[in-house]
Amino acid sequence: MSASVRVYFKKEIRLDRLSFQQQDMLKLGTVATAAVKNRVRAAQGPNDGPAKPLAVGYAKLKSRLGLKNRRDLWGTGFALSGQLTRAKKRPKVGKRFIGHMLDDLRVRTVTGDTVRIGLSQFAARAKGLANQLREPWLVLSPSNRAAVNNAWGLIFAEKVKRLARVVSVSLGKAA
Repeated sequence: MSASVRVYFKKEIRLDRLSFQQQDMLKLGTVATAAVKNRVRAAQGPNDGPAKPLAVGYAKLKSRLGLKNRRDLWGTGFALSGQLTRAKKRPKVGKRFIGHMLDDLRVRTVTGDTVRIGLSQFAARAKGLANQLREPWLVLSPSNRAAVNNAWGLIFAEKVKRLARVVSVSLGKAA
C-alpha cells in the first residue's frame, strides 16, 4: 500500500507528487465530491429522497434572506463571531462571514486505494458535524455510487487502452 499524499498542501493543490494510481483515485474522488455536492444542493437525503425539512425558525430566516426554503446546506455564510471561529483575542459580538460549508468540501488526501474527502476549515467542520447529526449528508447515495462506478469504468477502459494495444502484423509472402 502506498503512502498517503495530501492533495492540498498549504492551501495549494499539489499533484506533482502523485503516482499514476493515485491520480486515478483523485479522479474518482473528484467525481464523488461533485456527486455529493450536486445531491445536497438539490436538497436530497442519503437515499436520494427529499431531505428532512428545516426547522420553522431557520426556514423563516432563509425565506427572509431570499434563499431557498429547503435543506440544501447553502446558508447565509454568516455565523456569530465567537461561535464557529478560533479567534481568541477578537471581541465575540456580531456576525462574521465565514463562507459556505459546501465550498470547502474537497478531496484532501489520496493513497493507492483510498480517497479522503473532507472539510478543511474549522467553521465548515463544525457546520458539517452539526448537519451530519441532523441527517447524514456526507455519504454516497445510490445515485452517487452509480456515478462513481461509471467513472471507474471509464478510467479502467482508459487504462486498458494504454496497456493493451492490438498490433496488426502484416506477414509477407513466403518465397
